[in-house]
Amino acid sequence: MGLPDIPLKRIDHVRFVVGNARQSAYFYRNAFGFDVVAYAGLETKVRDQAGYVLRQGEITFVLSSPLRADHPDNARLASHGDGVESIALEVESVPEAFEAAVARGASPHTPPTLLEDAEGVYEFAKIRAYGDTTHTFVDRSRYRGVFSPGFEPIDPDRYSPRTFHPVGLTAIDHIVANVEEGRMQDWVDYYARILGFGLLASFDDKDISTEYSALMSKVVADGKGRIKFPINEPARGRRRSQIEEYLQFHGGPGVQHIALATDDIIASVRAMTANDVSFLRVKKCQEKKKNRR
Repeated sequence: MGLPDIPLKRIDHVRFVVGNARQSAYFYRNAFGFDVVAYAGLETKVRDQAGYVLRQGEITFVLSSPLRADHPDNARLASHGDGVESIALEVESVPEAFEAAVARGASPHTPPTLLEDAEGVYEFAKIRAYGDTTHTFVDRSRYRGVFSPGFEPIDPDRYSPRTFHPVGLTAIDHIVANVEEGRMQDWVDYYARILGFGLLASFDDKDISTEYSALMSKVVADGKGRIKFPINEPARGRRRSQIEEYLQFHGGPGVQHIALATDDIIASVRAMTANDVSFLRVKKCQEKKKNRR
């Protein structure tokens, strides 16, 4: 008899560890148009970290900063700087998802844990993935609060009137991992074995390359195609690839980028440009290629 499937509903949230959660929340609000909806910290009786919950469309980001010198997130900041610590996945049963994942070979990080307050019960557990990245299994079906115990809603009047342009982001399309050379297939196999993901697409160095740099990528996804994780590794080129540079500067594997969906990409780019977000000038890149021919 095979192991039971792990029914995954969606990406519940992405947790970032940052040096200054308040400053980061300000940036994501004013540059990328997120609403700051909840806060946790000393004022809400959370003694070890400060955090903000941000939402836009179906996207939820949590920005957390350690408050104590002995908090484990300090080691992460020292090794990697600001970045994604966990990709949280909503499940029907946290204990069943955790036990099934560990039985399939996942390394446990945090066992099933219940948090409770006047708004109900929030349950989560964590397994380890590439580098210091984790996946958190979440069940909030019995919780009515704004996010989880310890977080309290932020009065919207605090941020009124808005001084930025809404940008129209709707959902997380995919989340990309960068891993060491020769390890891409290992992590494709990991997602197939642990979470039941299938291979959605594959690209080699002939598909993704420049004159000097190249990479290889495979995209894994859940059975419904709602959760997509491209996995990149370096490929040999005339110069060091962007994946090698990431691994060097980040201090190992991790989340390279998060792709966010929009119903109108031109309008979203214009709105973010008005909010002082910088974008690559594609037209200039095309002109340079033309001049080299």
